[in-house]
Amino acid sequence: MSDHMKDSEEPSNKRVKPVVKSNSLTGLITPTKTPALKRIGQSISRSISFRTEARPLPPAPLRARTKASSFPRRRNSQCWSDTVESHDLTAKEIKRQEVIYELTQGERQLIDDLSLVKKVYYEPMLKLDIMTESELGQIFGTLDSLIPLHQDLLSRLERLRGSEKTVGEVGPTLMNWFPCLEAYVTYCCNQVGAKALLDQKKQEKRVEHFLRLCQESSFSRKLDLWNFLDLPRSRLVKYPLLLKEIQKCTPPDHPDEDTLPDALELIQSIVGEVNKKTGEAECQFYRRGLSYLDESQRLPEIQLSRFLYCHGELKNNKGQRLHVFLFELALVLSRPGEDKDGGQVFNVYRQPLPNALINLEEIPDGEAAGGGTFRGAFTGNDKVRNCFRVSSRGRSKVNPYSLQANDSFSKQQWITCLRQAIVQSRDRTAQTSQSQLSLHTDPALYHIAELSLSSDTDMEDHTGR
Repeated sequence: MSDHMKDSEEPSNKRVKPVVKSNSLTGLITPTKTPALKRIGQSISRSISFRTEARPLPPAPLRARTKASSFPRRRNSQCWSDTVESHDLTAKEIKRQEVIYELTQGERQLIDDLSLVKKVYYEPMLKLDIMTESELGQIFGTLDSLIPLHQDLLSRLERLRGSEKTVGEVGPTLMNWFPCLEAYVTYCCNQVGAKALLDQKKQEKRVEHFLRLCQESSFSRKLDLWNFLDLPRSRLVKYPLLLKEIQKCTPPDHPDEDTLPDALELIQSIVGEVNKKTGEAECQFYRRGLSYLDESQRLPEIQLSRFLYCHGELKNNKGQRLHVFLFELALVLSRPGEDKDGGQVFNVYRQPLPNALINLEEIPDGEAAGGGTFRGAFTGNDKVRNCFRVSSRGRSKVNPYSLQANDSFSKQQWITCLRQAIVQSRDRTAQTSQSQLSLHTDPALYHIAELSLSSDTDMEDHTGR
């Protein structure tokens, strides 16, 4: 979770792809009152309890609902202007109030959603023994602790609204509250392992049935559990965008003019730190998931890597699907598999390549595959698309790898990431070599060497006499 995240109106539940663009659910979800949450949780508990006590869960899909949903599918699109009867504000000030109102409503919606997740997912699954408390703890992480954090900001923002329902100065409040978001480091770092465990548990019939029942229910608005668990991260990356909008609408003589730039710098640094730590956690998680068939595959560059540029599915020249990881210092091809407990592992395929030694060759679309590189791999098509080739400089024992992306966009992402990784790895290697050279050419070291040599000569002269 890095600078590859962007805010939009729909959530993403896809596996991480090269240069992943993360999406936001904020703005889509309607607040649900606490009594409704309680009724929903009780209804699901009764439904699951009845089905599981009577007989094993049937594999058949749920029946379609026959009546209209009592829950709205989309968020209430009410604006600040809808909440006031009259005002004498300028167009710019109205826009400012609208953005601050959006910030406030976003907090309220997030609190409602996190409360919903706790009531209708976590508590029923624990009560019905659908997952163990330990498994639920790994999947939900510290989500429960985020609710009071956002309730605090919401109460602060609501106190700022005057009798005319307008907010004057908001910068100091945000400056004071933003440091609380450092709690997101723990939550976001846990998400990589949480997603992997959730995907693993979905293979169990009871878990799959419960989650499917929830997703088909009206309160979920067709969103799955992971969409909800990813909401806090989506909200986090939206704060800088909202602050920039407030800043745009703030007059030069407004008290916020001095504090908003500092608040923006603070939240950007916090988001950057969360991204950095999350990237390190993701890298460590996938490093642990690699299974080596031969010790020669354990390149030191893999263990020294601190982050992933990208990873995702590519095909080799035989049409086989591979999961490819572009670590900070090495490119690793793998075949996904399972361990004895059903967890996902990645069996390293062929020899990994240090990024500093990679030669990258882009294969133009429509070019005939020379030497049968891709010939016969794709249903009688001798022409290839979305392909590139990587090889190793100075390592003749490593054959070139010809790889095919799913589409042109994915191919371009891989090409961009590979070029960046190659350049940065070579720069790192050059800097390391230069540092070592500087160490050997340090005048102080020459002085020490000369003193040592002089001492040795004196000793020889002394023993020779």
